[in-house]
Amino acid sequence: MERIKSFQIDHTKLQKGLYVSRIDGDTVTYDLRMCTPNQGVYLENAALHTLEHLFATYVRVINKTFSDQIIYVGPMGCRTGFYFITRDTMSKEQVISLLRQTFAYTAAYEGEIPGSAEAECGNYRDHDLAGAKKIASAYGKILEGWTPEKMCYPE
Repeated sequence: MERIKSFQIDHTKLQKGLYVSRIDGDTVTYDLRMCTPNQGVYLENAALHTLEHLFATYVRVINKTFSDQIIYVGPMGCRTGFYFITRDTMSKEQVISLLRQTFAYTAAYEGEIPGSAEAECGNYRDHDLAGAKKIASAYGKILEGWTPEKMCYPE
């Protein structure tokens, strides 16, 4: 059976970071790797759920500069990071800048979690703002020195 591209990446070499996962027509999928694969530390469900709400809200609603170019924000099933899908009209530099802003916003966030009411969310009881802020702060530090040249998967 043919394997999808993400299963062809050697996860024994993959480290925390930001990578271009794939380009399909006019869309680019970014791999936001927040945990080193298979090392026993993974994103906790409630925290990643809250991070998803804050991440999606920031890039689609709060930061209006690129909101029409954002297609998808969502966690990986393995709980080691997120996928971020954009139009190819955003440069890698713009993506890095937007993600730095997003994770700084999330790390400092105080208040009600957007979209977390029962009528708005399919699992509204499963949120952890403190955990999301911790993830955002740690990933923000990784992004501080990130450049477009580092966005290729390790060989």
